Amino acid sequence: MTQYDCIFIPGGGLQTDGSLPPWTLARLERAQALISQTRWIIFLSGGTVHKPLPLNEHGFPIFESRTAADYLVQQGVDPAQLLTEISSYDTIGNAYFSRLLFAEPTKMQHLLVITSEFHLPRTQAAFEWIYGLTPQTTDHQLIFESVPNRGLSPEALKARIAREQNSLEKLRETQLSITTLDAFQTWFYSQHAAYAVTSQPDKVSGDVLESY
Repeated sequence: MTQYDCIFIPGGGLQTDGSLPPWTLARLERAQALISQTRWIIFLSGGTVHKPLPLNEHGFPIFESRTAADYLVQQGVDPAQLLTEISSYDTIGNAYFSRLLFAEPTKMQHLLVITSEFHLPRTQAAFEWIYGLTPQTTDHQLIFESVPNRGLSPEALKARIAREQNSLEKLRETQLSITTLDAFQTWFYSQHAAYAVTSQPDKVSGDVLESY
């Protein structure tokens, strides 16, 4: 039986009422099934840049990762095995902060990343790029697993897959010139639309917005 230091779950968005969408629940259910094989399940993402965070009854933002953790606690998972990250707002950020905040400080080696089928190619590319940046202090071994695209309409799924492919092509172009953590951080905070002060994220509308 394979043992993991942690299972990473990239964010999959929230519904307008703050609940988790079906495709994210599929990720969580798979992680829960593997709970005996990991030290931690780590939920990634504060939200998405493509729509506002929903608010709770007190007017505070509902973060994706905290909502995911709460769900597994309700399913009986020990909270001591659950960690959350709320700094990232896209897949590249998921990968970067997972390495910076968790994998590096605790010297994790065996890492499983679980996400939806439509999201897996770009997720794998982003994590392999970020974890391959030098200098490296730990030999991280990344494993990837997908779960079904549950709950998306055919139109939304088609639109999201097309967007994923376009984003993957841009990622591969960018990573050719960025091979160190120092260069990545400079690019991340000066040019990435989700994190640079002078940039604005792309507007998303229509069918594809359903998948965020």
